Amino acid sequence: MACLFFLPVAMTPAFGADSVCHGTPAKGRIEHAVQLPASGKNFRAYSTVGVSLGRTYTHAHVASAVTAAYAALAKHAPAKTFVYGETGFAKGGPFKPHKTHQNGLSVDFMVPVVDAKGRSVQLPGNAGNRYGYDIEFDAEARYRDLRIDFEALGEHLYALDQSGRRSGARIGRVIFEPAYLPKLFATTRGAYLRRHVEFTRGKVWWRHDEHYHVDFAVACRPLR
Repeated sequence: MACLFFLPVAMTPAFGADSVCHGTPAKGRIEHAVQLPASGKNFRAYSTVGVSLGRTYTHAHVASAVTAAYAALAKHAPAKTFVYGETGFAKGGPFKPHKTHQNGLSVDFMVPVVDAKGRSVQLPGNAGNRYGYDIEFDAEARYRDLRIDFEALGEHLYALDQSGRRSGARIGRVIFEPAYLPKLFATTRGAYLRRHVEFTRGKVWWRHDEHYHVDFAVACRPLR
């Protein structure tokens, strides 16, 4: 994502003082980042360990977009449950093993899944599967008795797009397994997402099947 010139923006009341990002997701830092809530009515973080290690900080405008989207889903899709993944450190900077997540504008979301009975469940994460990141879905988007809930995924991205536009942190791009995009675009929100959200179509260094990576677009200062 190209670096945007810094422009003054309003405070974000839900998260206190406004954040200031520098550089890009691939090379940057952040001031006054905020930590995402560890859990909510319909969501939780991927790992309590990750939360305690400070790996879930974001720009305040991004945090507002993320939490507002979950709040909207709690009303419009109350039976669905979600898990978010890693975001970044409180001050940004290199964030191994990720190649981005450096300036508070990147958030990983674990794919929503349903079980064999069609019930929405949270993607299982533990130390043995790197808190979900080592899970591999097959060509039919299945893992054991779970399958990706593309309808829920589409609703989440739609809600995130809407809340991001209101909070000043619209979606810049989404990285998700290209082979699964036809399934996503076949959902209720698919036509909207195809028109209004940018998806990376080429091959990336890590297969994004168990999570979808979102880079948000917020005006940042140049990195010095």
